[in-house]
Amino acid sequence: MQATTSESISPQNAALTIVGFVAFTFIGYFTIGLSLGVLPVFIHQQLGYSTVVTGVVISLQYIVTFLLRGYGGSIVDKKGPKPAVIRSMVGFAASGVLLVLAVSLKGSPAICISMLVLARLVAGIGEGLIGASPVSWALLVVGQRHTGRVISYNGIASFGAMAIGAPVGIFISNKVGIGGIGAVAAAMAVIGLLYAMNKRPLKQNSKAPREPFGKVLKTVAPFGICLTLSGLGFGTISTFITLYYAYLHWANAVFCLSVFSTLFILGRVFFATAIDRFGGIRTTICCITVETIGLLVLWLATTPYGALLGAAITGLGFSLVFPALGVEAVRLVPMSNKGAALGGYGLFLDLSLFITGPLVGGVASHFGLLYIFPFSVMMVFAGLLLAVLLYTQRKKVPVA
Repeated sequence: MQATTSESISPQNAALTIVGFVAFTFIGYFTIGLSLGVLPVFIHQQLGYSTVVTGVVISLQYIVTFLLRGYGGSIVDKKGPKPAVIRSMVGFAASGVLLVLAVSLKGSPAICISMLVLARLVAGIGEGLIGASPVSWALLVVGQRHTGRVISYNGIASFGAMAIGAPVGIFISNKVGIGGIGAVAAAMAVIGLLYAMNKRPLKQNSKAPREPFGKVLKTVAPFGICLTLSGLGFGTISTFITLYYAYLHWANAVFCLSVFSTLFILGRVFFATAIDRFGGIRTTICCITVETIGLLVLWLATTPYGALLGAAITGLGFSLVFPALGVEAVRLVPMSNKGAALGGYGLFLDLSLFITGPLVGGVASHFGLLYIFPFSVMMVFAGLLLAVLLYTQRKKVPVA
């Protein structure tokens, strides 16, 4: 393992270096995005399972992701990011293969759904290990002063991948079937695996004692809970928008995912300096306010165009929430625990995406699909109230 490199890298070279590492995030989330616009409808309409079951199957991936965030962060801190990235790519490849097998067994719904559950769980391994690894790998090269930039680029890679992956998945499904999605996902993961194997390994050489993961998790938890609540808006769109459109007899639901992700990316590109200028908490308050407005527009939309506008505003609002809260959370832990902090903080987004399935699926089952966005508005607004509370507490007790 190589020692960490200097922070004297130029801004231009830093940008290119960061892109080279967050490419792993792009590959991982592209494989995830491929099935986002197809799998919920396949489970609900072709296999005949309820919206609750559909939501649970889609969200199962995030259970494993949640459980492995800490493990992934520990690997990064002890052995470096490269081993975690390699294992994540193996997980994504295996998930793609399992999806192919599941679809081939669709004539037996019970067996098919079981294979889909397994595929989602294995994909969770990939996502859990990829979470903090590219970020940590990039920071070992460009330095901690680029933390906000690296987290922002990593988010662009993840949501950009899903924005591209969702329509590509629809296209593949229409042309060759859902099994083709699994084949493409596996191929992309193999490419990522080969790329990772040729990257130089790096490892954090800080001599500061490592804190227990439980203590790190407790430190980042207030920011993580705020992220969990604000992430329910994205979780509802990504998991249920296809069913919501189908219920209203609207076409092209996948455009909502693409518009959300596109505005998410544009928000990070054009407002990337907001965190440095205004601070993480104030940026968060502004962003969650915009996100809440977007979900209100989506809820009240009477046409697909209104829904697209709501998704766009929601994506713009959510764009800086993760890096803004992340910068505030990660700065509170010692250098020797940065990987664990990033992993621990990231698992709160996984928690958000996991609970979205059963929570919003339960709302849809008991009250109807028209109530999923009012529920999301309430949850995201609760996140806004928590962000305001964090801001007032920070003003009273400033961090040294």
